[in-house]
Amino acid sequence: MSTQADPTMDELTDLVFLAAGRLRGGFNTAAAELGLPPAQALVLTNLSAPAPMRDLAEWLSCEPSNVTGIVDGLERRGLVIRRPAPADRRVKHVVLTEEGERRREELLARSRAQARALFEPIGPDKERLRDLLAAVLAGSPDPGKGHACDR
Repeated sequence: MSTQADPTMDELTDLVFLAAGRLRGGFNTAAAELGLPPAQALVLTNLSAPAPMRDLAEWLSCEPSNVTGIVDGLERRGLVIRRPAPADRRVKHVVLTEEGERRREELLARSRAQARALFEPIGPDKERLRDLLAAVLAGSPDPGKGHACDR
């Protein structure tokens, strides 16, 4: 790895962070419009099937005790329920309710609309950008996720 200054790499890094920040801002706006804190919204978008609490903690890079509070909030809103896992009744799975599924779809639709607006100016180049970003992500290890519980 070179330690020499690379202005193009510095600019690329800044632009990717800015684009990611705008995507996150659009997601958070969509969540707020639906009355959801960002961490609860992230759980909804990641919960396409019943999942153990420990999986949610891993997705969010949170301590399990923090996830308990997030799931408690979703449960109070009627968006999820906890069910014992079929194989081990000590393990609790978080399951979307019908209202949770509806709210998840609405959240995804709104945040995708925000993303489309962000990338609309590049027109047909969006496929090239997709391919380039996919290549970047495929060629580098995942250093870990951000801490959604800190938001």
